[in-house]
Amino acid sequence: MIIKVLDGYGVNPGDLSWDKFESLGEFTVYERTTAGQVLERSLDADVLLTNKTPLPGELLRTLPHLKYIGVLATGYNIVDILAAQEAGIIVTHIPAYSTNSVAQMVFAHLLSIIQRVDYYTQENRKGRWSTSPDFCYWDMPLSELAGKCFGIVGLGHIGQAVARIALAFGMDVKAYTSKDEALLPQGISKVSLDELFSTCDIISLHCPLNEQTYHLVNATRLKQMKSTAILINTGRGPLIDEKALAQALNNGTIHAAGLDVLSTEPPAPDNPLFGAKNCTITPHIAWATLEARQRLMDIAFNNLFSFLHGTIINRVTDSSHPHSLS
Repeated sequence: MIIKVLDGYGVNPGDLSWDKFESLGEFTVYERTTAGQVLERSLDADVLLTNKTPLPGELLRTLPHLKYIGVLATGYNIVDILAAQEAGIIVTHIPAYSTNSVAQMVFAHLLSIIQRVDYYTQENRKGRWSTSPDFCYWDMPLSELAGKCFGIVGLGHIGQAVARIALAFGMDVKAYTSKDEALLPQGISKVSLDELFSTCDIISLHCPLNEQTYHLVNATRLKQMKSTAILINTGRGPLIDEKALAQALNNGTIHAAGLDVLSTEPPAPDNPLFGAKNCTITPHIAWATLEARQRLMDIAFNNLFSFLHGTIINRVTDSSHPHSLS
């Protein structure tokens, strides 16, 4: 059994172990694989593991030995699932491994925006507090999260974890979701998208990316929001029209945004959000805590181990592509 990891560095830059996988067959880890290297490296493989290296249909049709693709992520749009099915290739993914990590990143961005910890740290390093005539100083109004309205678009595992934290802060939580209102956890109100965008103080995106949600947040939606509102996106970059968001931030249509994802990754250096006012940006690392990555690798191993022993778990099928808000 020949097993190859096409881009292992993104999941495991060296702080975790691949040892368990080595027990399953002839095992090779490539830190990164370019588009021009994929075919050569994959030709003799029975198993491919990939995090972000694309496996399009035209490639899959040229790999006669390939029996299994393990996507080292929850999203699996990098694989042509229909082509894999036609070729008899099993595809699995890693569901719900980073829920707590992503949820805490939502509030890392939110607290960074409203408390400005880094800003004051830098000011104090310049000597501002040391030369202050008063025992403290601040440049802008400070506010509590308690009593604010927190809106969630998409109420899957991560959306619900975010809701629990928001409720613990004493916030009023509203959600736009396909779930029946009677089945929602206590404390969460189901609302329309229009109501959510027009009434919430903070909006956090946790919906799948598809034709219906592409640029869900656009100029029209941004104009619905309060001028004091904060937008958080730890989901998928293309949920937001980045040019429209940059304009909204710069002209004061909304107050601030916290982003862990962008529409193209790595982003172009001239992405308009890099120069936008009140915009915090992290490099798609909400999922990347040590604990979450260890969980990912454990699930990936169990997926492959189960396949090799005749049982398929966490299988992806063409019909399972998410098209609705959870």
